[in-house]
Amino acid sequence: MSFWEYLSWPFAKLMVWFYNLTGNYGLALVLFSLVINLVLAPFMAKSKKSTMRTARLQPRIQELQKRHAGNQQQLNAEMQKLYQEEGINPMSGCLWSLLPMFLIIPIYRIVIMPISRMMYASSPRAGEAVVEALKDFFTNQKGLELASSGRSSFYVQIELTNLFHQFKDEALAALSTMTDSAGNALDLSKLVDMDLSALGIDLGATPNFRTLWQGPYTWAAIGLFLIPIVSALASWLSMQVSTKMNPQPATSGNDQSQGMMKGMNLMMPLMSVWFCYIMPASMGVYWIANSLFGMIRDVLLTLVLKRKIDEEDVIREANRSARERELEAKRLETERLRAEGKTEQNVNTSKKKIQASEKQKSDERKAALDRADRAARRERLGIQETEKPASQVGNRRYARGRAYVEDRFTNPEAAEEATALAAQASEDAPAIDESADAPAEE
Repeated sequence: MSFWEYLSWPFAKLMVWFYNLTGNYGLALVLFSLVINLVLAPFMAKSKKSTMRTARLQPRIQELQKRHAGNQQQLNAEMQKLYQEEGINPMSGCLWSLLPMFLIIPIYRIVIMPISRMMYASSPRAGEAVVEALKDFFTNQKGLELASSGRSSFYVQIELTNLFHQFKDEALAALSTMTDSAGNALDLSKLVDMDLSALGIDLGATPNFRTLWQGPYTWAAIGLFLIPIVSALASWLSMQVSTKMNPQPATSGNDQSQGMMKGMNLMMPLMSVWFCYIMPASMGVYWIANSLFGMIRDVLLTLVLKRKIDEEDVIREANRSARERELEAKRLETERLRAEGKTEQNVNTSKKKIQASEKQKSDERKAALDRADRAARRERLGIQETEKPASQVGNRRYARGRAYVEDRFTNPEAAEEATALAAQASEDAPAIDESADAPAEE
């Protein structure tokens, strides 16, 4: 068995079970579509949640795009950081949404191969032997000419299924001693008699403009022709509902994406029409049911996930506020301890920085003791401390110039006279103030 045979086998068994339960091929397709949607609901919920969360981040993403307009690398890094903080995987929304397209292949195979996949689903290879035997019976023994030839031979099993339903007793009697390629007898009691029609429409047939044009204009012909149109309308309506359930912010930044979305909303229904006109009508029925169930699923998931995301946002915002308050409290406590001189040494500080800090503190203590000692000595000797000029820096009395006047710009009227007086007062005065500390060497 090939990979697709293994994958289609459980679908075939489920389809046969629904057919035996309802006795109606169209209703079995609808129930089959319902089960597929229920199975996919958790995966689609994950995809939809990611899409909704990403849509809520659009204002912050647009802000990052404006801030890092000229730096794509920095923009990507900031967006990746934002996605990590919010717990979002941008690709998850795309990957899970592709899953229904992947399942179309096995579903299509069981539709076009009803004998080997459903009517004799217990053994696909044995089912192929049944197909050849039925083909031989209807062409050689019944003298019927099969319409499925050339390009249409791909759908030969659908025609044989309709013929078997019409001549079931004769076919079973003629093939009662049938064997497979290894000579083993085949149990034809497992061959399910399937009627591929529903509401008078042959769901195994492919809509044909020529047949409709030539008439007769019966319900079977008109209904077969309308299935692709109904499928397209259902697909369009489903996409409209999905767009309404996931509104995008109307900003100039995403005009291009909105244009692409409108194009997809038009292209997908047109593709649905084309596929339904080249495939059996049963695929059209499946797509109609899938679109309707998809709309219901989308509405329900939006209501549930919106409430859940709102609750998560409240919790996330509360956690963020609590974390900010905690950081602010730590910052204030650190500033208080630093002001009191009680800050602890960082264990990650290098030994060289620690030594430099200790040396600076030692020098400051030594300078303070020297100043206090000189002040006490001058007081014992009765020496009055000379007034320091505005130009003094450290022990250099005229570091800013002997004619320096501090308010020369704020008081320009008196600046000229003040400058002359300052120059006169500093004349023949020593440049070094021995009572003051020398500036620390860098």
